[in-house]
Amino acid sequence: MLVTGATGFVASHVIRQFLHRGYKVRGTVRDLAQASWLVDDNFKSYAESGHFEPVVVPDLAANDAFDEAVKGVSAIAHIASVVGFDPNPNSVLPQTVAGVNSILTATAKEPSVREIAFTSSIAAATMLIAAQDASMLIAAKDAWVDRNTWNEMAVQAFLAPPPYEPSRVMFTYAASKVAAEKALWQFVEEKKPHYNVSAICPFAITGEPFHLKHVEAFVNWVTKIFKEDKASLDPYFASFFVDVQDVANRYVAAILDPEIKN
Repeated sequence: MLVTGATGFVASHVIRQFLHRGYKVRGTVRDLAQASWLVDDNFKSYAESGHFEPVVVPDLAANDAFDEAVKGVSAIAHIASVVGFDPNPNSVLPQTVAGVNSILTATAKEPSVREIAFTSSIAAATMLIAAQDASMLIAAKDAWVDRNTWNEMAVQAFLAPPPYEPSRVMFTYAASKVAAEKALWQFVEEKKPHYNVSAICPFAITGEPFHLKHVEAFVNWVTKIFKEDKASLDPYFASFFVDVQDVANRYVAAILDPEIKN
């Protein structure tokens, strides 16, 4: 298995799920030194037995970024994405879409790959906004979200001119998820790859951290609430939450369940 963004909150849990099931896992990292905790601590026994190996992919948006990493793998959980939350869409969207196209193109050249589980977000489909009056509640009740639903509100916000204030962070994030997942399905439609593709669209994710960086992450709401850091929470809309272990299990299902196809 290949898991991209191995040091990330979700990716590290996905790695653990597959290792516990007996699979060999290759994890991409930007810097081996900063990822040393994976092999020195969390997955030490697996690294020593040859079941886990980190590989360096310094720039996920580069054209040939994943050419070496995908060689010989049977499945991919693509979780790596642009780091940080930037309200400027020009700093986020191009790199995010390029990263999707890079791994899909690399995988199309690797016959061993049979499955890809791609990380999207509920924000790609819809924007969660608290109802201000009864009319909004009625509209929400009649709304339907499925695989053909896209977050057009975020796309429109993305098209708005500068300034790119911090209040636009979540709109930019959501617009990048829309663009990335649309690029995914466009690739599938046009290229007809030999592998199956599934997109996983979780809500806000919380749960057990494996490293201090997960505790101190920009989007760790538990830490911010504990520190009473209301200012950092204000840009975010109300959300549902899902445990990271449940999210990791979705990748297992998407990759291993033969009934899940595209």
